[in-house]
Amino acid sequence: MDISSSNVTSAEDPLILILAQIKQYNENIKDVLEDSHPKNNEDLTEQIFSLTLLIHNLSRTVCANLSTATESLQKTFHLLKGLQDTFKELSASNEHINYLIAVKQILGNTARDLKLAEEQLDNITAHYKNTVDEENKKNVAGSVANGDTEGFINNREITDITESPEPRRIADQEKELTRNTQSEETDNLTISDTNDLSHKSDNEDEAQETIEKRKENSKSVYAEETKQRDKQELNTTSYHKEEYKDSECDKSDKQNFMELSSTDVTVNGTTVNLLVESLMENRTYKEYTLQEKGDSDDRLACFIKAPPSVLQKLQCRFRDDISSLVVSDSEELVSSVLRVSSVDTDLKIPFPINISIPFSSHYRGSYKDIMIKAIEKKFQASYLTPHSLDGHHGQHKGSFAEVKVYKLGTFCVVSCLKKENFTILKKGLSLKLNVDSRISLNYPPGCFSSSVIVQFKVQPIDTSLISALKVKHDVYHPVVSTSPLIHVKQPAVHVLHKPVTVFLPCPPNPEKKKSVNDTENKRASSAAASNSAVTHQIRAVSASVRKHGTNPSELLKLLALKEDHWIILDDIVVKNTQTGIVSFEINEHIQSFIIVRLSSTMDNVYLISFIQSLENALRSSMVNVVLHRKKENLEKVIIKLVPSKELNWEISALVESGYTEPSEPIVLQEGDQIHCHFYGNIAASDGKLTFHSQRMQNLSLDLRVVDEFGNYSSPHYKGTVAFYKLSKEDITESYKTGLAIDLQQRTPVCKLPLSLPKVEKNISRPSSTKLITCEPTDLLWDSVLKWVSHELSEEDAAEMLLSLPIRRSTIQLVRLKSPNNLSAQIYELLSLWKKRLPTSTDKFHLLARHLLKSGRSDLVEQMKIKWESHMSGSAKV
Repeated sequence: MDISSSNVTSAEDPLILILAQIKQYNENIKDVLEDSHPKNNEDLTEQIFSLTLLIHNLSRTVCANLSTATESLQKTFHLLKGLQDTFKELSASNEHINYLIAVKQILGNTARDLKLAEEQLDNITAHYKNTVDEENKKNVAGSVANGDTEGFINNREITDITESPEPRRIADQEKELTRNTQSEETDNLTISDTNDLSHKSDNEDEAQETIEKRKENSKSVYAEETKQRDKQELNTTSYHKEEYKDSECDKSDKQNFMELSSTDVTVNGTTVNLLVESLMENRTYKEYTLQEKGDSDDRLACFIKAPPSVLQKLQCRFRDDISSLVVSDSEELVSSVLRVSSVDTDLKIPFPINISIPFSSHYRGSYKDIMIKAIEKKFQASYLTPHSLDGHHGQHKGSFAEVKVYKLGTFCVVSCLKKENFTILKKGLSLKLNVDSRISLNYPPGCFSSSVIVQFKVQPIDTSLISALKVKHDVYHPVVSTSPLIHVKQPAVHVLHKPVTVFLPCPPNPEKKKSVNDTENKRASSAAASNSAVTHQIRAVSASVRKHGTNPSELLKLLALKEDHWIILDDIVVKNTQTGIVSFEINEHIQSFIIVRLSSTMDNVYLISFIQSLENALRSSMVNVVLHRKKENLEKVIIKLVPSKELNWEISALVESGYTEPSEPIVLQEGDQIHCHFYGNIAASDGKLTFHSQRMQNLSLDLRVVDEFGNYSSPHYKGTVAFYKLSKEDITESYKTGLAIDLQQRTPVCKLPLSLPKVEKNISRPSSTKLITCEPTDLLWDSVLKWVSHELSEEDAAEMLLSLPIRRSTIQLVRLKSPNNLSAQIYELLSLWKKRLPTSTDKFHLLARHLLKSGRSDLVEQMKIKWESHMSGSAKV
């Protein structure tokens, strides 16, 4: 039968075409074998040989399809790996749920595709195996029956090929690819070996050699796969261990982290290993609010992002009582000190978690940086760089410092000098600092014998500080200006082999510049009246005056901090390179350095004293203590520490609520404490305030009177509040030793007066104690005294009381009885005065004399008329 009669077209799948051809040849051979007397053995042999070639083609086609499937699996694996990496990066995003859904769908689709590919390859392999087995049986039976040696040899070749482990190996490889997609490189190697060996089965010896080689390759490939898999698992475990080690977690947190470091997620029968660190589903922000002592409203403490089950067992509390101990060097506290802990000691927390702390920084600037400070045991600290300083958090507006943490503890936000790190290579480096581009350093080649990391911090110097020091100390008058204070940090083992050139800004003498401008103006005005030659000469002289370095009296001094001591490096020459820029070369490492510009010579002792005073002034602030109360509740007092530069603004904001005059300015440093103690007839519970230049804290106290009968000669109860200063060193020493500091042995830095108004008390007296007057003269005097008390003004009464022999304590008591009724007060005092006079005294003439002294002679005449009219009326009766 002719092969061309096959109805299989070339447009169909090559694998199906080959199978159709094999089926056609099988039917032809079957027809020949069923004939009892085969006529053409050569035709049978040719068909068997063609069938063998088709089987080889089938093997190569299957291998090619497997290679294509392997490439698809490789692409799928890389896609999954890319999705996992992308999932890690997006783990901190608020849209993590959407990304997880997308990953789940992709994994589900991939699993279905892999399953379909497995079923298709299994069907192809089974069909191929059944076809070959059937053909072998028939060919062997025919060869034995005919006794054809040549046919037997050909059949033996077919048998060898059929019995070879090629189909079984292909199936095993396909299953192995399905189980583990990470062995794509090994599988490619195996498939390549199969393709190469498929052409070597020409005789029995080559087939046997091929089988042995394949067995060896299978063993080596399996060993290599196992070795790579173990190595990959070991690297993954080492990565987690190293990452956890860098986070400096404690033992309990480390155990929790290692237990939760990875997990297996099964989607549609496919298992994918994902890190717990990247599983951010169900992580939400929770707001923590706290109520401080003495406050009625809750205050925002922080936001924490973690799984809800973890958030329920986390608690947060303020630790502002230790704020003095958490700041150091030039740091400034800009937030509350928070302690984050777990109520469940066995809680397994899937670190990292996000903590967002609100802060307020008034003087950030280019020289400052915002950092989160994590306080460890014994107040050892580590600094964390916030990955967000967003001004909004939910419904709250403000600044929030957010950071990922790997351990619970105490946290605060500080403002500190910005650190800049540079790696100085052996070939040298020229660098400019980002905080101030005018500051540059040139490290020549060979400056260091190996690469060195150098850290710089720049402390700007305010001209007001220099002016204040010059006002306080006359010996500092030659100081004109200074450069910024530069702090340098590098390993001590590395020494400088070549000098380093440093460029610094140092403002010129403003008085010199003013005098030069005045001189130029005078010369310009005189030049208008002179000829052109003189004008040219004046301009030439003026130009020579503006040249740099022509003032021999002006000096530039380099001061350096070495081994914590300031020294003057007189052997180093500091030059003016351009206006306001100086340069020098140094060949040794120093901790800090600064350039001081002097208008005249200055003794080195005073210069060292100046830089020490300047360094102390940089860490200090002038502060006033302000005490104020509300008019409706004078017993409630609020004490504030207000920087002197903000005093006017603060007082203007409190002028309507009532306040006591602020104290004299006192000098405080970051972390110093002010303790208050009450003396006199007014008392309150003692309290303290910790000074932080960018955090204005309040101290609310309730005043009380010690003795309600005290201060009897004053309309107010009087007292004094004294303020004592405790430096940060005193606080640290007290914390270490556990001993309290006796404030009574110290001198207060300032005092403020206090007063409380006296309140009139209603005293009910028995009727038997009341004065009963029945005499007509007494009734007349009572009427006259009431009339006089109503006629006298406050000024008249004050003048009259000066002449009356009445004690001040008596006057004070009368005022307390009727604080708002002047007539009642005058009547009571006149009645007491009359009662104490002897009976024989001419009271009328004596009262008239006191009225004349007070300047109310008109009342004397009217009183005389009233007196006489009453006396005449009583006589007629």
